[in-house]
Amino acid sequence: MSPLTIMAILLVLLTYLWSLISASSKSNHRKLPPSPRSLPIIGNLHMLCKLPHRSLQQLAKKYGHIMFIRLGNVPTIVVSSPKATKLFLKTHDNNFVSRPKSQSSEYLSYGTKGMIFSQYGPYWSHMRKLSMLHFLCQEKMEAF
Repeated sequence: MSPLTIMAILLVLLTYLWSLISASSKSNHRKLPPSPRSLPIIGNLHMLCKLPHRSLQQLAKKYGHIMFIRLGNVPTIVVSSPKATKLFLKTHDNNFVSRPKSQSSEYLSYGTKGMIFSQYGPYWSHMRKLSMLHFLCQEKMEAF
């Protein structure tokens, strides 16, 4: 056997072992929606074609309106019906309100003190109220 063939076989075996270990180490107490099987590194990206919305529609017919897929290593919940979306965002809206923190937002907005990059909470509400009263009021809009 050539060294290249041995390396390829070794890579396949390591990937298979890694997927077995990661599957067995997942906590079983989390209840996730139904999902198609995913590949170790690319997740379910191989199931999406040129028209991803059509692929997700086909998956929703098979697995239901709320399903779990992996886009690469990113776990993703896909909600594909308006009724389920409304229910999902009504009960879990606080989890999706804020933007994720990033290093660039720390530098651009003085430690996330601007209204755009700040986390949802009392400070954000106060900044929004101030901007509506002083910058976006009817007199200022007419002056522009």
